[in-house]
Amino acid sequence: MELWLWLTHTLRTNPELAIFLVLALGYWLGSIKLGSFTLGAVTGTLLVGVLVGQLNIEISSQIKTIFFLMFLFAVGFGVGPQFVKGLGSAGLPQALFAVVVCLLCLGCVYLASIVAGFGPGVTAGLLAGSQTISASIGLATDAIQQSNLSPTQTAAELNQIPVAYAVTYLFGTVGTGWIIAFLGPKLLGIDLKAECARYEKDMTEGEPEGGIQSAWRQYIYRAVQLSPESSYVGQTVAELEHHQNTRLFVESLRRDGRILEVTPETVLQADDILAISGRHDALVSFTQHSIEVADQELLDIPLESIDVYITNKAADNKTLLALSQTETARGVYVTRIRRGSLGVDIPVQAQTQLHRGDIVTINGTRKHVEAIIKEFGYADRPTTVTNMTFVGLGVVLGGLIGAVVLPINGIPVTLSTSGGALIAGLVCGWLRSFHPKMGNVPSATLWFMNSVGLNVFIAVVGLTAGPTFIAGLEQIGVKIFLWGLFATGVPMIIAPFIGKYIFKFDPAINLGCCGGARTSTASVAMVADAAQSNVPMLGYTVPYAVSNTLLTLWGLVIILLII
Repeated sequence: MELWLWLTHTLRTNPELAIFLVLALGYWLGSIKLGSFTLGAVTGTLLVGVLVGQLNIEISSQIKTIFFLMFLFAVGFGVGPQFVKGLGSAGLPQALFAVVVCLLCLGCVYLASIVAGFGPGVTAGLLAGSQTISASIGLATDAIQQSNLSPTQTAAELNQIPVAYAVTYLFGTVGTGWIIAFLGPKLLGIDLKAECARYEKDMTEGEPEGGIQSAWRQYIYRAVQLSPESSYVGQTVAELEHHQNTRLFVESLRRDGRILEVTPETVLQADDILAISGRHDALVSFTQHSIEVADQELLDIPLESIDVYITNKAADNKTLLALSQTETARGVYVTRIRRGSLGVDIPVQAQTQLHRGDIVTINGTRKHVEAIIKEFGYADRPTTVTNMTFVGLGVVLGGLIGAVVLPINGIPVTLSTSGGALIAGLVCGWLRSFHPKMGNVPSATLWFMNSVGLNVFIAVVGLTAGPTFIAGLEQIGVKIFLWGLFATGVPMIIAPFIGKYIFKFDPAINLGCCGGARTSTASVAMVADAAQSNVPMLGYTVPYAVSNTLLTLWGLVIILLII
């Protein structure tokens, strides 16, 4: 008993310890798996925060504000390139689809609020939980605090937010995944696995013999000597490479005992020993018309595997097949393509289009790799240094813009410093896709700003609302749960039909677009698992970037509509 009293007194006296306790237990609780389902760090942190909050621990509101600004800047920074991509012609249909779905989500929450008579706090929690967009809580909180409500009313409404959020979040997560991954194909009347297989086949059009993946991934090096009778004697290196049915490259050659650098114009002579890279079966076929030799020194070629961040407009919207035929692509093999702030893997196929902001993993000789880096982007090598001048000024400038208040019909309307930080992150992330050295934010730092920034905010929300949480749950628990089913389910049942009949999306990517428009990574992962293909991810990134921004801003909009 004395130990409990001492612990309670210590946490009340040192509230910063309570925050770290909530984070530790919240991340642990959120990581526990029940089958394939986990609560996630945000929900785990909120529940633990509410529990520890029963001790009546006072926390400065400035703490959650600081971390929330950091989180919103990181969100915008991560999705910036794909958000702007959605405004261009290539991604415009998917971006518009995301806008329509976001408006549908907002409309369902607003309708539920009006019919049920919910106040701004419950409505904000319903939006955040049913649409699993935790970030909207911060903007809704700012909007309620800046409203004309009395201090007592404001506090009561703010305490309702985590109650509604916690009750509706579970089905918001599980329900969305079930509707999209399992009900979605039935609604559309499609065989998802067959549609993805058909789409992958279409994407292989024009690929080299043996497939683009095997031609670019399973490569080896061999040393072969040209006999005087070889048909390649007298041809240039470019002609030899052009005559092959798959990608095969001459990396260097030995002539008269000396190792020479080769260019596409180098003329081949009898008895030249060539260091050739390519797919295994292609090299086996090639060596049937030449003599394979052991030349360790010739094959001692510096190799490198590196991630390349695509920034050059010349590569934007170009297919892998088209880029593979450029001179710069000689001797380079693509092994992986990641897209968007979450780095989702997309298919490596002949007709796969690269986008600015993609991270492409390539293998090849150091000379060829450096040529690719110089031509198309920059090497995304691991680093631990963050440009805090860039981050700090970005948050400040965005916050200053967001702090501007515009009175509309007597109502003070403002993005708030939170909304400004989100917009600033979008702009900074987009600019960095053109000028990658202007502000370095390593992926580990971005994760910290995203995950810890949001969860410190949620921890403080839970701690603050803890004393009134149980009473609020008893008062609105069942009612808000049922309206959560409505707000989650209706948009996700309608969305596939909108994608099919209005936007004419291919069936293979339609459900990926739906998951992206609801910022539900888990649901798209379930779709990809059901399809046994990552093709649906091609429809995910642009809608995700647009909806992640809009659904967050809806936290402000829904309060303006309700109050």
